[in-house]
Order: sequence, then C-alpha cells, then structure tokens
Amino acid sequence: MIIVLRALKLGDFLVAVPALRALKRHWPNRELHYAGPAWLTPLAELAGCVDEVLPTPGLQPLPPKAFRPHVAVNLHGAGPESNRVLDALEPEIRIGHSGHGWDGPPWRDDLHERERWCEMLIAHGIPADANDFRLQVPPLPSRHPGAVVIHPGAAFGSKRWPPERFAQVAAELAREGQEVVITGGPGEDGLVREVLAGAGHGVCSAGRTSLPELCALIAGASLVICGDTGTAHLGYAFATPSVVLFGPAPVWQWGPPPGSPHIVLTAAELRRGETFGDEPDPALLAVGVEDVLTACLEPGSQGIRRVGGERHAR
Repeated sequence: MIIVLRALKLGDFLVAVPALRALKRHWPNRELHYAGPAWLTPLAELAGCVDEVLPTPGLQPLPPKAFRPHVAVNLHGAGPESNRVLDALEPEIRIGHSGHGWDGPPWRDDLHERERWCEMLIAHGIPADANDFRLQVPPLPSRHPGAVVIHPGAAFGSKRWPPERFAQVAAELAREGQEVVITGGPGEDGLVREVLAGAGHGVCSAGRTSLPELCALIAGASLVICGDTGTAHLGYAFATPSVVLFGPAPVWQWGPPPGSPHIVLTAAELRRGETFGDEPDPALLAVGVEDVLTACLEPGSQGIRRVGGERHAR
C-alpha cells in the first residue's frame, strides 16, 4: 500500500495529479490511498490513479487501516507536523523533502507546484512528468454545454474580484448572446445571488454546485472566468479556455501550464502577496471589467497579461 498525504483543497489536489500518476506507474501493483478531504473522491476518480481517498481533516492521525504501508509519501509539505503524521504509520519507505528526520531533496521555492512534487519524486528515483495533469472526461453531462461559466468565489477575500465587476462581465456577455452560468460552492449562495442581481436578465445560476456538477460544467463550457481558485485548475485540467484573474499568489507558481488556452490577467507589480487576507489584493483590483471582456474575445489565446494590455511570455 502507498499512503500519500495532501490534506488540502481542490487546486492542491489537481497540481499533485502528475506526482500521483507517477507513483502509481512506479508501483502499479500497490493500492494508492490519498489522505485528504473526503469530498475530493469524485475528482480522485477522474484522475484515474487513486484507489481510495482516506478522509483526513487536516494533519490529523490517519485511520488504523493506513498503518505500516509499504510507502508513505509527503505531498503536503516539508514541515515536522506532516512528517509526524506519516512517521506514526511506521512505513517501510518514506518519500519527501529533506528535514525533520527525512531524507530527500531540499525544499525549493522557485518551482511551480506541479513541478515541485515531480522534481521531488525524480530525486527519489521515480520518473515523473509535470505535464501529465489532464483529467478524464466526467461521466456526468453538463446541463449547460457551451456556456460561459463564471465562478466569482474564492476561499479567501484576497482572491475575490469584486462581485459587481463579475456582474458587469456577465451582463455584457449575455447581451452578446452567450449563455452565462454563475456557479458557487458551499457558503457562496449570497455571492451568487449578488452577481445574478447585478447582471440582470439573461444570466442563470447553477445553484450550489456539487463537485461532480462543477466538473461537468467546466469540462463542457466554452469559457471559464474566475479567480485563482480550484475552479481555475479544473479549467486547466479539462483544457477549457479560461480567463483567470490573479492577485496575491505568484502566477509562476500557481498559474496555467504553458501552451494551453488560458489568459491570466494581473498587475504583478502591485501584488501585496497576503494569500490568506480578507481584502482583495491590489494586483487583482487593478484588473478592470474591460480587461476581462477584451480577453474573452480571444478564445484559445494564452499567456500572462498585465492589465493595460502588455503581454508577457511565461
């Protein structure tokens, strides 16, 4: 058995998919158990490399069934807390970064998250490809095939573009004849209603969207507009063209893969970088409605664009 610890969120799972597939290829006859939130199970099924999700709310002790695995892999971080969770299982082999009693390569801050975990595996002698991140097509069909999906939510205020701006974008796209669907996750009902009220006639809501429904919507959409959230990473995973608004997080670390149909809008020079803050980052607020609408007119384009129109290669 292989136990992989990454008790984090949606986007964190998706950037780890290349590493998870590499582990499964390396040990094809061993079951791979992913220690993370139980609600990620539908996504793990689409990744095609996870045999079971072990419900793990944060860095809590793992269940008895995880005890004494052949391999324990730390994809959660490089700190003592995550190492201790896995050390308690008494694994035969430990794979992670160096430090706190573990062997491995040193932690590097200059890598994209997809590349970080693949480089770590490569250092342990396990071949890995950071570009192996695409998900299988969801079995659930989209209720709005070809729609423009707008996801205004984010886990933290620093990543939330103002809802009135999302509403203006939605209203303009609807006036141009696009079917526009607003999505929201748990606790975002009020935000979705606010965007709908501001957008007016011609814009609909998918309601409180479950993870399988969100996957179906994103996979079947013509365009996704959102902040730097798990929904953005779903767009990358399904190769759905997207316009992604970046604020506190650096694009080089969390942005879309090169050669893909995604446009990133940001004002990186204004970035405050407080990822878990309550207020929108200045780099995000500098993105205007016209910036987004202009990017929407270029389906299939790619690149990182500073607001004001200057394009930067990755």
